[in-house]
Amino acid sequence: MTTAEPKPAPPPKRPRRERKESGFVAVRTALTAWLSRPLASFHLVLALTGVLTVIGIVMVLSASSVASYNPKTGSGVYSLFVKHLVFVAIGSVVFWLGLRVKLERIRRMSATATVICLGLLVLVLTPLGSEVNGSQGWFKIGEFTFQPVEAAKVALAFWGAHILVIKYNVIHQWRHLLVPVVPIALLMFALVMLQPDLGGTVTLAVVLLALLWFAGAPKRLFGVILAGGLAGVLVLAVIAPYRLARVMSFLSPDADVTAEGFQANQAKLALADGGFLGKGLGQGTSNWGYLPNVQNDFIFALIGEELGLIGCVVVLLLFGGVAVVGLRIATRNIDPWIRIVSGTLTVFLVAQAGINIGYVVGLLPVTGVTLPLISYGGTSLVITMLIMGVLANAARHEPEAVAALRTQGPGKFGRLLRLPAPDPYRPPATRKAAGRSGAKAARPAPRAARPAPAQERRRSVREPVRRSAARTSTTRTSTSRGGAARTTASRGTRSTANRRGHR
Repeated sequence: MTTAEPKPAPPPKRPRRERKESGFVAVRTALTAWLSRPLASFHLVLALTGVLTVIGIVMVLSASSVASYNPKTGSGVYSLFVKHLVFVAIGSVVFWLGLRVKLERIRRMSATATVICLGLLVLVLTPLGSEVNGSQGWFKIGEFTFQPVEAAKVALAFWGAHILVIKYNVIHQWRHLLVPVVPIALLMFALVMLQPDLGGTVTLAVVLLALLWFAGAPKRLFGVILAGGLAGVLVLAVIAPYRLARVMSFLSPDADVTAEGFQANQAKLALADGGFLGKGLGQGTSNWGYLPNVQNDFIFALIGEELGLIGCVVVLLLFGGVAVVGLRIATRNIDPWIRIVSGTLTVFLVAQAGINIGYVVGLLPVTGVTLPLISYGGTSLVITMLIMGVLANAARHEPEAVAALRTQGPGKFGRLLRLPAPDPYRPPATRKAAGRSGAKAARPAPRAARPAPAQERRRSVREPVRRSAARTSTTRTSTSRGGAARTTASRGTRSTANRRGHR
């Protein structure tokens, strides 16, 4: 009678805490391995741009359907949404151009772009400009409008980085640090405030501060600039009645909820109505006229109402991802111009998103700044997509990415978008000063004066030794009175006899 073999005991189960820790370690290892890939930054920029743009398309469709309908003009419920799609299409082309054009060419064109933007800021104040919402800051071209201040922000970032890189060796001197970047920026501030456009001035100031920060300006300078900026904001808020009314409504939001504080109060109510999960897409009440310009400046309030706290957190995480990826690109590049431009553009985008979300939730006064890639299209959307294209281009110029693209090929996205292989960074040749008096830099020594190779140096050292040995072996016959000659001859005779006897 056979007995059944005992079954092996099952392995002991690990505690739940250990399983969670092992799973976390596995996820962290996989994420670290993926982020260490050469083109990880490039793919992250593409993903963040696509996700934010899709969210913007969906939310603009939900926000603009009621505002688009106008039976008097014959516009249907999708008129603003179709315009937004047109701007997205134009922005996609601009994104591709920013990704494909060589960064060195963009740097060379930065001075020309800055001059053109200054000219446009002057022309917009003439009768050629159009007034929208009390600000004469747009050019109207048919059914579309163009806001030159948006282009001026990017031009200032490109050109300012170019100047600060050229002056890197003398940037510790205040006159070289501030001139000519700060005077040109102040001229832009003045032209934008003449429109008037406080939101555009604030974002221009963010660009200037980011330029100086990433260029390595001393920290005490930022204290002086911030103090002067706060004083200027206070003066501008007092001299304009509508700005003063906005500031007072921010300080006391419940004082008058029907006038200047109406939008801010309605935005808070929309966020409160959304709760944790939201009412659902298209189910919000803000787009029925309860919140004016909801598709432009207050679209984050509609996100909170229809998508709830989860939707708001997702948007915040996406802009946090833009900040991390942009600064990652800035730190991983070795070209100083790319480092300054990447950091400046990243800070500008994240600061603009922070200002918009800040006044929607009641932390800042209302300034009329759009939410990048999500608010209704226009110049802001197109310029933002240009910035994301330049960031993606800068990600392809990381040293590891350059090596991978030039050795392993352009990859799937490179072949699809027909992107050329980036050139490796070559630092400029350094020249040493010839003296304290500022003489010309020392030129490379000519070929005859250059140090000889090691083999030639050894040959030049050995040759005198051989010659001296040859001289000492010869018979000296030129000594005085011939004594030395006779001694040498006798020595030679005895040595010859000794050799013969030895044989």
